[in-house]
Amino acid sequence: MNRSLPKIGIRPIIDGRRGGIRESLEDVTMAMAHRTAAFLTSELRHAGGEAVECVIADTCIAGYAEAAACEEKFASAHVGLSISVTPCWCYGAETIDMVPERQKAIWGFNGTERPGAVYLAAALAAHNQKGLPAFSIYGRDVQDSGDEAIPPDVREKLLRFARAGLAVATMRGRTYLSIGGVSMGIAGSIVDHAFFRSWLDMRVQAVDMTELRRRLDRKIYDTAELETAQAWADARFRFGIERNARPRDAAGKREILSESLAMTLCIRDMMHGNARLAAMGWAEEALGYDAIAAGFQGQRHWTDQYPNADVAEALLNSSFDWSGARAPSILATENDCLNGATMLFGLLMSGKAQIFADVRTFWSPEAVQRVTGHRLEGKSAGGILHLINSGAAALDGSCAVRDAQGAPTIKPHWQVDEDDISALLAATDWCPGLEEYFRGGGFSSHFVTRGGVAFTMVRLNLVAGIGPVLQIAEGWSVDLPPAVHAALEARTDPSWPTTWFVPRLTGHGAFRDVYSVMASWGANHAVLAHGHVGADFVALAAMLRIPVCMHNLDEAAIDRPSLWGAFGSDKEGQDYRACAALGPLYGRRG
Repeated sequence: MNRSLPKIGIRPIIDGRRGGIRESLEDVTMAMAHRTAAFLTSELRHAGGEAVECVIADTCIAGYAEAAACEEKFASAHVGLSISVTPCWCYGAETIDMVPERQKAIWGFNGTERPGAVYLAAALAAHNQKGLPAFSIYGRDVQDSGDEAIPPDVREKLLRFARAGLAVATMRGRTYLSIGGVSMGIAGSIVDHAFFRSWLDMRVQAVDMTELRRRLDRKIYDTAELETAQAWADARFRFGIERNARPRDAAGKREILSESLAMTLCIRDMMHGNARLAAMGWAEEALGYDAIAAGFQGQRHWTDQYPNADVAEALLNSSFDWSGARAPSILATENDCLNGATMLFGLLMSGKAQIFADVRTFWSPEAVQRVTGHRLEGKSAGGILHLINSGAAALDGSCAVRDAQGAPTIKPHWQVDEDDISALLAATDWCPGLEEYFRGGGFSSHFVTRGGVAFTMVRLNLVAGIGPVLQIAEGWSVDLPPAVHAALEARTDPSWPTTWFVPRLTGHGAFRDVYSVMASWGANHAVLAHGHVGADFVALAAMLRIPVCMHNLDEAAIDRPSLWGAFGSDKEGQDYRACAALGPLYGRRG
């Protein structure tokens, strides 16, 4: 299904007094709007790789009439967020964006001749009085009136607002596809339809796993594409250790791999649709469910007799498959929809694959030394977290790809090339699933994340009496000596993907030490997003009215609407009180 992607609306705001003032500012103000649009379109892409478009008001806005004309243009152009820009004083309440559910920011030029900062303060006061939160963008240093540069701090704020605002707008009206129900009593698998509707404006489509079985049994997929996928896997997959006491023979393993690849096709088609199915006589199935994210229950009602979904989860969440590089499709292990939503947030703001993981174990320095004889050093000296999913994670998580400086990284999918794909496949081996866990068999994607990569560990939780809350822990992957890694990995499962992670510590609260981070984490799962991107998640959470209950960010990096400042002087308390007072972005919906 072809969808209109949200656009960024740029609103040039001007002092409307004629007879010299407005006339002197027309070109300057409109030029500021065009510079802002040019900057954003040069720096941003949608998660699917498409170019981001900006829509600029036809005229500068000095009052209600021009604001209304701008809104008419925005409404017809699918504008999902707006940035008002001005180099001067203007009439505050008469010129602001009044659409309640649209994310809003104001950039007031920091100059003293005709100070946009004065308008910024007046307009924010109007926003706050009307209960319409807006982000404040104001450069630290005074600029000369003719300076056309966008200062670095303003650039950062513009991009952070735009990334988060586009994510909010992109989710609206889309679907979370729940394939199956609750996996092994995991709370994140209890799909709360009201959460998706009230906070994200998304629908939930619940489909029994028998629908997947029906598609597999009746071959409701492109059989030619399955042959292509099978040939690709035969040529490019490396197979790893066998841990089963009674291994399947080669024919049995190939049958399982073939069904695993067919599952990948079917789940993708269920999410996004596939026009080729209509030509095969499956017109209804060809439509899909318009899902922007999905989850698969798997354990145990499926996996006790059928191959697990590890291949499907690993490949769909990756930035490539047999067709080459393409956008990841979020598929949450064990139908943990809250981790799935967190992965979706990260993908929409970056275009990068997100890593699904169990927050499995805290290894203290003493425990590591007792088990291996090795003393942890450097970033690992205070202990490490073992992040490991039960067989599936995006293959990008190995960080076998290198950036321009030669450091391990995760790239946005539109930068992934064939060399990157080869490196990621070479870093992964596919191990037969341990049939004590997965009686129907399967293949686990096993890799070890390269050390020294900046990551942000993130998790969305639902809490009775509060609603959703977000946890954020910035840190790094670390390398262990091979023998130490092997000894520790073997105590869990050496056929599953592993990341050794160390959070950045602050010395207090949940970040007093690494143990405290593990002890404070609110669920058994987490997402690893590449880079230190906690500030982006904070901005997104504020837009959705989701308080952040745990983070290790510097206070200067936190960017929320100015309205939050009216709820007290403590940043965390502000966040909770503002989110409670405003309520979910889309109101309380069932």
